[in-house]
This record gives sequence, structure tokens and C-alpha cells, in this order.
Amino acid sequence: MATQASRMMHLNLFLFGCGHHRAAWRHPNSSIERMGDIGYYEKLAQTAERGKLDAVFFADGHSVGDINENSLWYLEPITTLSAMSRATEKIGLITTISSTFYTPFHAARLLASLDHISKGRVGWNLVTSMFDAEARNHGYESMPAHADRYRRAEEFADVMIKLWDSWRDDAIKCDRQGQYADPGKVSPIDHNGEFFLVDGPLNVPRSTQGNPVLFQAGASDQGIALAAKCAEAIYAVAYDLPAAQDYYRKVNAAVKVAGRRPAPIMPGLVTYVAATEEEALAKQRELDELLPVASSLKQLGTFIEQDCTHWDLDAPVPALPSLEEFNGPKGRYGTILRIIETENPTLRQLLGRLAAGGGHCTMVGTPEHIADKMAHWFHHEGADGFNLMPPSLPNGIEDFVDQVIPILQQRGLFRTEYKGATLRDHLGLKRPDF
Repeated sequence: MATQASRMMHLNLFLFGCGHHRAAWRHPNSSIERMGDIGYYEKLAQTAERGKLDAVFFADGHSVGDINENSLWYLEPITTLSAMSRATEKIGLITTISSTFYTPFHAARLLASLDHISKGRVGWNLVTSMFDAEARNHGYESMPAHADRYRRAEEFADVMIKLWDSWRDDAIKCDRQGQYADPGKVSPIDHNGEFFLVDGPLNVPRSTQGNPVLFQAGASDQGIALAAKCAEAIYAVAYDLPAAQDYYRKVNAAVKVAGRRPAPIMPGLVTYVAATEEEALAKQRELDELLPVASSLKQLGTFIEQDCTHWDLDAPVPALPSLEEFNGPKGRYGTILRIIETENPTLRQLLGRLAAGGGHCTMVGTPEHIADKMAHWFHHEGADGFNLMPPSLPNGIEDFVDQVIPILQQRGLFRTEYKGATLRDHLGLKRPDF
């Protein structure tokens, strides 16, 4: 475990279309025409690698949504990351995997293959997915119940690890006299559970990292319990430092009870960086003014599971059900409740606040100001690092890498060079030997 003096931030770049602001694609200088161009993603990964970031991360979605918005799901993430791995050398490559829509054997095979291709740079973010529109593309009438999805996710993770462990590290012999692998070191897993029947073994030998790094992001009690049991790194939604601290302490307490080592916790972070605060605020306003109200109301309605299209834009947000009463995805909903409680915004102001990152922490200002705030969270149990969510791409990550990273490096808060070659190396995680 790193000492406080040697502890450094972990930083990932969350790749999301033209940027995390919903209006980013509408900007005259956006890269919207390049969403299907692998060179666009390769260049983003190279910029992140130049900044010595731990990893790039792709979320994933399984439905189209509004075809006239920047729907973001253009290239399938694992295919895309395979190409990006050939354009980079050190940076980690993380993809979302839905335990509701994948089977463990299929997912384990894909990720093990990518870990071989990238020489050990793969991570996976385990999610249960959210929306009925996604479910109906995978043979469900609607999303399974929340508790059922999390039981399936726990079993899914268990089977994935068993499959990766079905080949021992020294199983392959390549003995041309007749033994490619030692049959005593390649074993079936014979799993027969509530959701999955999997004989195994996996048909991909054990990869460079042993197991790709397991990320998890869940704010509900079931999500925290799953993170405590199996996550090696954790994504979080935190609107402000008190919310971040509450989640940080809650998760670490659960991890301690589970008898495991604390996992790095990385809240999402939206940044507008400029030489002066006025210029940074102008960047924010420029994107906010491009925001289409109708689609923003639709997004809010999705988050809160209500029709808000007829609400008064310039009146306070109507009272919403408590977190305990809400039956949908609780992480984002809890953030919205906190914004309303803290800022008492009008509906129009709330839409602007959610436009970039959907309620994740937003920092606007000079490089020094942003580095100060990041350091404050880092030193006060708010974060072990951040999942960077630039409002526009590629400009947002270029601004951060060129202006904020050097300050963090000068302060000894972030690496100046990679110390290893795998994602586990970057995150300070032990390789699971088997």
C-alpha cells in the first residue's frame, strides 16, 4: 500500500463521442464527422498516453436513442480498443461489459484476447445496464429487476475469473514432440449456478495480466456490496466533495468488512480549462448555449423516470421522490437530488448543470485552480484519482494534458513516466498468479 507521501493520483480518460457535453457535437469545430474513423480514437489515446494517464475507458450502450442526437454508440468498444492497442504502447484499455447482455464465456474470451493483443493493458467495467430499450434488443420484454441483475452480475464476475483461471500460468509447453499444453494445468470449471451453466475451460490461454482488471461503478447498496466483494478499481459519481467523501468512506468500510485491499476510487470529473477563469467560463457558456432544450428535458426525464416536458423552465424544479422511493438507477438520481438540495436551481439551470457529465463534479477555471481542487479531493478522502470527462473532444483532453498534468507532476501528485507496462502496474495492483 502506498504511503501518503508516495501516493499518486490515478487518471483515466473517459472517451465519449465528441465529448461529454450533450451539445459538443453541435459546435462548428466538433469532430462529429469522424465518429466512425478509428484514427480519431487512436489520436485521443495517444494524447492520453502522452499525458501518462492510466487508461482510456469506453462506456457502451445497446440501443440507439434519439437518432438526431449525438447517440455516441458508433463503434463497438472491444473492436475499437483492439485497433487502439496497436497505436499505443503503455496506456490501459478499459471497456464496459454488461452482465445482463453478455454471457461469461463470450466476454471472458473477448477480454482475454484483447489482453494478449495489448500485452496486458485491459480492464473491464462491470455493469448491469439500465434501460428497457436496451433489454428489448437482447430478448427481454424489459430490464430484469434490480436485485436480480446484481445477483446475476456477482455470478457473472465469479464465472469470468474462474474461466481466466482455468489455464495455469505455466500450462503451455509448446513441446514439438507432442505436448502443446500440460492437460493437468488446463481445467474445466464445471459451473452450474442460478444464471449460468459453464463447463469451461476457456479456449484462450491465460493472458499477460492473469485476469483483466475489474472495475465497478454502483451507488446502490447492491452496487457497493458488489464493489466490496470483487472490484479492483471503482468509478463513482460525485457532485461535490461531501458526496464523494460519503461514498469513499462507505465503499472502503465495505471493502474492509469483506477482508480485501481498498480499491482506487475515481469519481468522474468534467473540466473547462483556460488561462483565466473568464475564458474558462466562456468555454462553458459556448457549449451550454448550443444545448437543445427538448432533448435535455428528455434526458432528465430518463434520469428521473418522469415526463418533465411540460414543466416551467424558469421555475424551481418540482419536488421529486426520495432516493428510497425511486426504483430506477439510483446513482445518477441521487446526484440530481443533491444538486437540487444544494443549489435550488430552476429547471433551466438544472439542465445546464447536467449537460456535461450528467451531474459529475465540474471544475471551471485556470490550470492551477483545477489542480488545487483535484488535490483537495485527493488529500481529503474524496478520490484516489479521477475519470476525466472532457466536455469536448479532442480539445478538452489536449487542454488538460498540456496545462493541468504538468502542474500535478510538479507537485508530485502524478507520474512523469510509466513505471510498468500493464494496467495492473499503472494501478499498483498485484497480478493474480495461478
